[in-house]
Amino acid sequence: MHRRSLLLAAASAASLGSLTGCRSSTPTPTTSASTSPAAPATSAAPPPKIVDGPLPAITAGTRFGEKPTLAKAKGQPSKDLAVRTVIAGNGPTAAANDYVQVDFLGQIWGTAKDFDNSYDRKKSVFIRLDPTGTLDGWRYALTGKKAGSRIELSVPPTWAMGTQGNAQLGIKGSDTLIFVMDVQATFNAKSSAHGRKAAPNDAALPKVGTNTDGKAPVIDIPKTAAPGKLVANYVLKGNGPAVKADSAVLLQYKGVVWDTGKEFDSTYSRNAPTALTLQQVIKGWSQGLTGKNVGSRVLLVVPPNLAYGNSPPPGGPIKNDSTLVFTVDILAAS
Repeated sequence: MHRRSLLLAAASAASLGSLTGCRSSTPTPTTSASTSPAAPATSAAPPPKIVDGPLPAITAGTRFGEKPTLAKAKGQPSKDLAVRTVIAGNGPTAAANDYVQVDFLGQIWGTAKDFDNSYDRKKSVFIRLDPTGTLDGWRYALTGKKAGSRIELSVPPTWAMGTQGNAQLGIKGSDTLIFVMDVQATFNAKSSAHGRKAAPNDAALPKVGTNTDGKAPVIDIPKTAAPGKLVANYVLKGNGPAVKADSAVLLQYKGVVWDTGKEFDSTYSRNAPTALTLQQVIKGWSQGLTGKNVGSRVLLVVPPNLAYGNSPPPGGPIKNDSTLVFTVDILAAS
């Protein structure tokens, strides 16, 4: 029932964000995109030793959230993973398997040229800190860091692109990579919307639970005919920015079939949120979530023509011409 989906980030086809991906299962996206660098498929590297240098100086853009400028790295890089906290944040601490939202800049050791950065795109990226979620160097460096922190790191090939490198980015298999990363926020399996309760829905529409304890909200479907048009109503209305049509979003969600009430997919059952782009999902999601505020819980009732129609995912509870019901928590957007 579940397919492997890769998460979205960068606009550039040659960026780290668009070339590699993160693990997340959901039948909702119609195609795949990516948000963060992933370790090579053949990677089975042991945990690195973490040291504090050498690392080049940050010469400009020294504030958190500003695009940094790095001095050219001189001499030989460490053969270990070098990590330095440049700015110590005081937000929640990122743990293994959590998602982090970061801005980053990357250079190859010995050059002063960026090969990729999220600052110019004005789109931070979502990274899951698990073995298949991102580069090993990022995972080990970011685990244990607090939101609001800026870190600088140098990553040898073993924990970066491996011996194959990345030709599109001009990275050779022998290259050590340098990154500056601003940790904007952290999210885990218990993350939830925390908006204010919206006015009750029409009695002919499903009722969705308003709990914010990280558990899956209950969806109570009325014994009436499903609506013929898309429903996208607030259950909890957040006060974050409005989601755009081209946004990457981090979500908690659950989906059930209107006619049977059977659950067919849920981030809660996988114990992790999921990141995706609204350009890569069924039309009911892209239309229904665009314009909604970050921090919200949204009820989506998606008619067949905006879902799977007569081509549902094989082997599951979604049948031809099924109306689908979702509760979706918008945790973050970029």
